[in-house]
Amino acid sequence: MVGEPPTDGQTDKRMPPLPRYLLPKNASVDERGRLAIAGVDLLELARDHGTPLFVYDEDHLRAQCRAAVEAWGDGVAYASKAFLCKAMARLAYEEGMHIDVSTGGELYVARAAGVPGSRLVLHGNNKSEAELAYALDEGVGRIIVDSFDELRRLADLKRPARVLLRVTPGVEAHTHEYVMTGHEDTKFGFSISSGAAAEAVARARDIAHVDLVGIHAHIGSQIFLLASFVKEVEALAGFLRDIGVDQLEELCLGGGLGVPYVEGEAAPTIDEWAETVRKACANVGVPSHLRLTAEPGRAIVAAAAITLYTVGTIKDLPGIRTYVAVDGGMSDNPRPVLYGSGYEAFLPRATDADRPRRATVVGKHCESGDQIVRDAALPEDVAVGDVLATPVTGAYGHSMASNYNKVPRPAVLFVRDGDARIVVRRETYDDLVRLDADL
Repeated sequence: MVGEPPTDGQTDKRMPPLPRYLLPKNASVDERGRLAIAGVDLLELARDHGTPLFVYDEDHLRAQCRAAVEAWGDGVAYASKAFLCKAMARLAYEEGMHIDVSTGGELYVARAAGVPGSRLVLHGNNKSEAELAYALDEGVGRIIVDSFDELRRLADLKRPARVLLRVTPGVEAHTHEYVMTGHEDTKFGFSISSGAAAEAVARARDIAHVDLVGIHAHIGSQIFLLASFVKEVEALAGFLRDIGVDQLEELCLGGGLGVPYVEGEAAPTIDEWAETVRKACANVGVPSHLRLTAEPGRAIVAAAAITLYTVGTIKDLPGIRTYVAVDGGMSDNPRPVLYGSGYEAFLPRATDADRPRRATVVGKHCESGDQIVRDAALPEDVAVGDVLATPVTGAYGHSMASNYNKVPRPAVLFVRDGDARIVVRRETYDDLVRLDADL
């Protein structure tokens, strides 16, 4: 039909270059069109370190951590599930953030990075007694209690613990159903409307060695509308009045602030998010003595990174689709498969080139659904051997990576001031059998 965009496999002269705002803060393009981050040429990184490859702008990460501390104050925690390695944990700690860990494994990595236990916050909807004991051994500063079973485990441990109770405010954030966590039908927290949250408060206060210091709530991830956070505050206000908060210190509003992934998307800043929450709390009478905290993750790391791949196969199906296959895929970025998440793609050898060619960028795994960008806009001259990049891959790529089809997980580099350093080495074939028992 007249006016409809072309289908995959055709060209679209209207598709402009990649928007610069999707690139890390220290990205630059030289006169040849080649992309560098922090003064480091990406094509040279691909040549020297291989692909797939995660490349993080270290100063971008540090700037976002500082912005979070400035906006929320002491107590704001980096949600490490978005991306965690020892270097990232150390960086967030150095920039003044606490770190939110949700398993014993994440706790172990943070401690291995030298982060004091007092700067850690332990999450999780099914913490084992061993994980809770480990957290107490390490002096974890706050434990976010998620169930009555967990309260029982803490009572049985008979050791001092500072806790917040995670409550479900009944707010349905406008985001993907798999990352909505504040509505009633969720595995997380204590429901306010059912009375479970009030009962949890009473039980926690009855355990002599448990110090109930605050309330926690989280409504979901990748949220663009600040009004959703206002609704969260409004839903919590009455509950806080009902339980009495004179002895409480903290109200944590969780994380979930969205980031732009594709052209046309826009998101609030961390500062705008914090300011909106503070105003909402004042408007509904949340006691001013409560320290307001949050747990940004994606907003800290997502836009700081780019993933580099090498094109290995281009397959044109006339009148149907063009497939551009790269050397990674769902093992290093499962979000498109899990959530239908959108990404952009471009060639860092021609960063500012128009992208008229429509194609589906796919991975190398034995799954038809192994797609990285379903309706990618690419330069007309994309070719086998090209380095292809996807921006905004700093969150939930490496952290959710797998060895499906026994594909080794990629290396991770931090770049800063013209230098690149490996913070996670590339897995080898030997690593794939390291845990196997001897035959």
